[in-house]
Amino acid sequence: MNTILSDFPKLYCPFIRQTFKINNEQYKKFRAQFNLRSPEVYLVVDKINPGYEWVFDDDTIAVEKLNGTNIKIKTENSRLTAVQNRKNIIDPLQIIGGKGFIMEGLFRAIDKGYIKENGEQSGELIGPKLQANPYKLDFHLWYPFDRAIASLRYKSFHEHERTFDNWSLWFKDWLFSRFYIKKTAKSDKDDKIFAEGVVLYNLKRKSQGKVWMAKLRRDMFNWYYNGIEILDYKKDGRDVVEDQEKFD
Repeated sequence: MNTILSDFPKLYCPFIRQTFKINNEQYKKFRAQFNLRSPEVYLVVDKINPGYEWVFDDDTIAVEKLNGTNIKIKTENSRLTAVQNRKNIIDPLQIIGGKGFIMEGLFRAIDKGYIKENGEQSGELIGPKLQANPYKLDFHLWYPFDRAIASLRYKSFHEHERTFDNWSLWFKDWLFSRFYIKKTAKSDKDDKIFAEGVVLYNLKRKSQGKVWMAKLRRDMFNWYYNGIEILDYKKDGRDVVEDQEKFD
C-alpha cells in the first residue's frame, strides 16, 4: 500500500496554555499516575487563544473526545485501499507481526455500517490495547469522527454560559463519557466514567473554509493533578505566553 493519506489536522485549545513548575518530590511520586514527562504541567488559563473566539459562538457544538488512537482510511468501490495511524502506513495484509488489533477495529466498524463505500474517513480506534482501555471493551472498535458528531454530542452544551469557570466545573464533575453511557445503558445506567475531553466543532466555519475544530481535555486544568503542588499557578495566567505547540 503506497498511498499516503493526509494526516488529521492538529487541534488546538480555545484557551491559552502555559507551563507551570510542580513540586519535584511530588513529580517523582505521581509522574506515572499522571503520565508526566518532566516536573511541570501545561495548563489552560482564563485567556482566549487568539483566533479561537468562534468557540464561544452559538454555532459551535461540543462532542466527546474518545481516548484511543487516530486512524484514517480510504475506500474505493467498497474496497479498503489505505490505512494510516497518523503518518504511519498500516498494511492490512501483513498478518504476522502486523497491527491485528487495528484491523479488528475496522472490521467491527464495517459490520456496524460505519465505513463508507468510497472516500477518506478519520476516526478513533479504541479498545484493550489503547490508553489502558478506559471504556472497558473486550474488543477493538474504530469510531469515525463524523459519527461522533452525530452520536456523541453534548446536547446540554447550549444551556450554559460559555466561560472558563463553567467549563472547568463541567469538566471536573459532570463531563461523563457519552460513548460509555450508551454502552452500559441496558446493563447499568449508574455506571459512568469521565470523558477524556471534548472536540469543539463549528460546521458553519467548515463550510467557509475556516478553522473549525478545537479541543479541550480534563488534564489541561489544574484540578486534574490532585495531590500535586503547582507552583505560581494563576487562573488568569502570567505575562509570558508559552508556545502552543510545546505539548500535544
